[in-house]
Amino acid sequence: MRDHYRDIRKIDPTRGDRTADNTPNDQDRVEIGPTQLAFGEWAKAGLQLPDLQAMRRYRWERLTQHIVDRGYGGLLMFDPLNIRYATDSTNMQLWNTHNPFRALLLCADGYMVIWDYKQSPFLSEFNPLVREQRAGADLFYFDRGDKVDVQADIFSNEVRKLMEEHAPGNKRLAVDKIMIHGLRALEAQGFKIMEGEEVTEKSRSVKGVDEILAMRCANHACETAVAEMERAARAGVPKGDMSEDDIWAVLHAENIRRGGEWIETRLLTSGRRTNPWFQECGPRIVQNNEIVSFDTDLVGSYGICIDISRSWWIGDEKPPADMVYAMQHAHEHITANMELLKPGVNMQDISRKCHKLDDNFQAQKYGCMMHGVGLCDEWPLIAYPDAMVEGAFDYELEPGMVLCVEALVSPEKGAFSIKLEDQVLITEDGYENLTTYPFDPRLMGEA
Repeated sequence: MRDHYRDIRKIDPTRGDRTADNTPNDQDRVEIGPTQLAFGEWAKAGLQLPDLQAMRRYRWERLTQHIVDRGYGGLLMFDPLNIRYATDSTNMQLWNTHNPFRALLLCADGYMVIWDYKQSPFLSEFNPLVREQRAGADLFYFDRGDKVDVQADIFSNEVRKLMEEHAPGNKRLAVDKIMIHGLRALEAQGFKIMEGEEVTEKSRSVKGVDEILAMRCANHACETAVAEMERAARAGVPKGDMSEDDIWAVLHAENIRRGGEWIETRLLTSGRRTNPWFQECGPRIVQNNEIVSFDTDLVGSYGICIDISRSWWIGDEKPPADMVYAMQHAHEHITANMELLKPGVNMQDISRKCHKLDDNFQAQKYGCMMHGVGLCDEWPLIAYPDAMVEGAFDYELEPGMVLCVEALVSPEKGAFSIKLEDQVLITEDGYENLTTYPFDPRLMGEA
């Protein structure tokens, strides 16, 4: 029987022209997406896939409404994650974070224009909400040298003409992150520059139905990858030749295998290197009967961040009693603090009412008690009482927000740190802990 090209080029010929996440059913998908491994695992787990077309429209509508509500004429974005949020398109994301060559203008009438790398306008053409593709927003010194100001004038003039057409008479332009020549050029065009990060962070904070479905899928992929990392560590460490980097590499590989994108930090350490926290993963050979603690900080499937932490005891001996107590205390900390979460609760009141860590864990506690999460760590930040700035986060929780609930139990000048973190969805009447990965039973004193 002859195979027709129209069927060979499809991922699954039985599905027709669209996949289950409402994208083209072919091998030429432009936007980053999950792999067949991930799709198979999610199907086996009974997970519902997001409708990506609906998710993109939700984000576009929400961002546009935030612009209108503030009386702005438009929002100009350079942050690659804000551009991802608005368009679901990517282009060399990590390189773009320190070489800002992309920009996106969203006008108050919803008209959206992207400036991309000049050879790659096709990277956003899959999304009909992006009405124009241009080039020329690269205003960094490496690329433009001593004539950055010339290109900044050209770019700012394009922005002015677009704003005159799509927000006539409104010179209030919100901008998130911009190079200094770009800022000066926009101001010279008569724009009043407003705080763009406030717009994007508030927009991104409440997830739509399909974003939550995407997060559930990304969480399953992340936890599956973490399980592979744990299996590798427990098998390899007792042999005496497995480094921290060897363990961490498993998470990276398994994330990529499922269509994940990158990991933002290198926060996996072992033994005494876990204290103080924030040392980075390195070549140290992990010893048998030691602790391994990590924080995923993982940008996974659909570009969704899954930010969870666990600590494992690896070896044939029992962990020390003080370590077991610290683990139990950390578990109590995140569990008690989760119980404070529900719609309508003031963020500052969470700080005021939080579970208190023991005195010997105070000096090295984590930098925040909770933080938002979506495409990365996001607004809001829930501070510990001694770090809370009155008025900085004087807002109420809403359904659809997702918070990472943190615990770092790290005795000052001690020999270990316990790191735990779960990702929690605010529901209509309370919360749902999206994280299902188990806690080490031996560290919990259960085995």
